[in-house]
Formats: sequence, C-alpha cells, structure tokens
Amino acid sequence: MSEIERIHQRLRRIVEGDSWHGPSLREILQEVSAPEAYARPIPGAHTIWELVLHIGAWAGAVRMRLGGERAELSDEENFPTVTDASQEAWEAARSGMEEEHRLLAETVAGLDESRLDGAVVEGMSSVYNHLHGLIEHSLYHAGQLMLLKRALEARG
Repeated sequence: MSEIERIHQRLRRIVEGDSWHGPSLREILQEVSAPEAYARPIPGAHTIWELVLHIGAWAGAVRMRLGGERAELSDEENFPTVTDASQEAWEAARSGMEEEHRLLAETVAGLDESRLDGAVVEGMSSVYNHLHGLIEHSLYHAGQLMLLKRALEARG
C-alpha cells in the first residue's frame, strides 16, 4: 500500500469508523442532539457544535491548500459562531464536517505520491505534514468531543 493510500484510508476512518484510536467522529456524534451540541458543559471550553464546525473548516482549508489556494482561516472561520441552534442546523453542521472530510479524502486519493515532500503552497509546510497534521487535529478534537459528551452526561 502506498503512503497516499494509507493517508486516504486514515482520513476515511476518522469519520466512518474502524480506527485503532476508538470511535469515529460519526459514531461520537450519532446520538448528540442539537441542544446537547449547543450546550457548554465545561465553562470556557468550546461546545460540541463549535468543534464540529472547526474540524470541518480545517479539512476544507487543507483541501483548498492542496488545490493551490493559501486558505488562511479568520478567527470566525476557525471557530464559527453558531447562530441557529435548530436540529436542522445541527444536522447540516455534522453532515458538512463529514462532507469536508470526504472531499479531502477524495482529493488525497488523486494525489501523486511525489507531492508529499513538496510544500502544499509556497511558503507553507509539506503536503505530508499538512495531511498528517489534519489527521492528528481531527483525532485530538475527537477526544475533546468525547469529554464534552461525558460532561453532558454527568450534568444529567
């Protein structure tokens, strides 16, 4: 299996499941309602909803960088404000995050292995570092999502 194939597989598993680390993003978020996602069970911490939007934003930014765009995220793009706390908006946020990961995985599947060591965009780190960094980033936040779910459960 090539490195591109391994990265593609890991990107898909983060969302879809069958990962070594534990539950996928989809599994973690499966039973989370809009009110739970919007709640702030840990003062000063991000909400589940904010993290989902953040994870999706960075998957999209890395995908755009692979396409040659600089894709710098503003503070609002990095952690978007949730302005609609409806169930429909929550479902759109979740599916949007999954879609950004799916599109990134598709983009990665089409990459030539020779691009891995080159800068993703001039002046930025390598494609390899971006892709593995995004994987690490998503998994880091998956752990936060699990802790927030436990904090919600503890509140009753």
